[in-house]
Amino acid sequence: MKKLIEGTAAFAAFAGDVAANRISHAYMLNFADAKNERAALKAFALAFFGVTENDPDGKRILNETLPDLIILPEEGKKFNADAAARLLADSVLKPLERDKKLFVICSFNDAAAIIQNKLLKTLEEPADGVHFLLGATAPASVLDTVKSRVKTLTIPPFSEGDILAALERKGGNPLNAKAARSCGGVFGVAEGMVEGGWFAEVEEAAREICSTVDIGKVGEVAAKYGDIKYKTELLNAIALNYRNALVNGGKLQPAALAYAVRCADRANRDLKFNAFFQGLLYDLMLRVIEENDKWLKLRG
Repeated sequence: MKKLIEGTAAFAAFAGDVAANRISHAYMLNFADAKNERAALKAFALAFFGVTENDPDGKRILNETLPDLIILPEEGKKFNADAAARLLADSVLKPLERDKKLFVICSFNDAAAIIQNKLLKTLEEPADGVHFLLGATAPASVLDTVKSRVKTLTIPPFSEGDILAALERKGGNPLNAKAARSCGGVFGVAEGMVEGGWFAEVEEAAREICSTVDIGKVGEVAAKYGDIKYKTELLNAIALNYRNALVNGGKLQPAALAYAVRCADRANRDLKFNAFFQGLLYDLMLRVIEENDKWLKLRG
């Protein structure tokens, strides 16, 4: 993962700012890989402090024990009101060991709007030597008022070749090539495909959902996969199937396929607000079929 991150334009831009001593007070890293987001942000932290992973301070960064690096929230937790209060309290304190201090916030997009709003003044006018690096796996959920106060860095999907090479560096696996093709450019998804037994289950579900063009079968298919454990992975696979069909051709009309990709992406964003996954799948399939029927009628 570190090699993938360091090869991106976003990392080069950030490292360039550090080298030229023109570091912005706040950055936001758009990176869709939730599994590897924390590791990616630590790679940026290494560049911020000008150390490598083999240096003593580099090791402290990776272990999250460097006093002038505060990574929030704790792993596996959400950036909530308590974490925001800690940030606000700590951000007025001077660095302990260096002349600058970095606050890293993982999955900032998961923070409630009221919490994001509380940080606006601090993000815009931090204390001397204080900088912020926000991670966003779904930047659409970040307030525009926050976005206007940060310098945005975006890591786009990786190429199939880059992901395959990264998987091979971790170890040979007959699933590596297939995972690299099917992960949508997200390395964490590819890792999960190789490491977990859910890959075949998700692929089969995505194929059936994307090939359902009969409205009468929508309810049955949605019920079949409504309780699937790997909901995010399924929606990612659905979006990827629609994208591949848009390029290579499929049962649906091209305009309907483009609409289907947008619907799948929106369903992924809506997932955290909708506990009834069966209904989310039902609505997705219904919208796509209706859109396809509309274009078939227009063709006459």
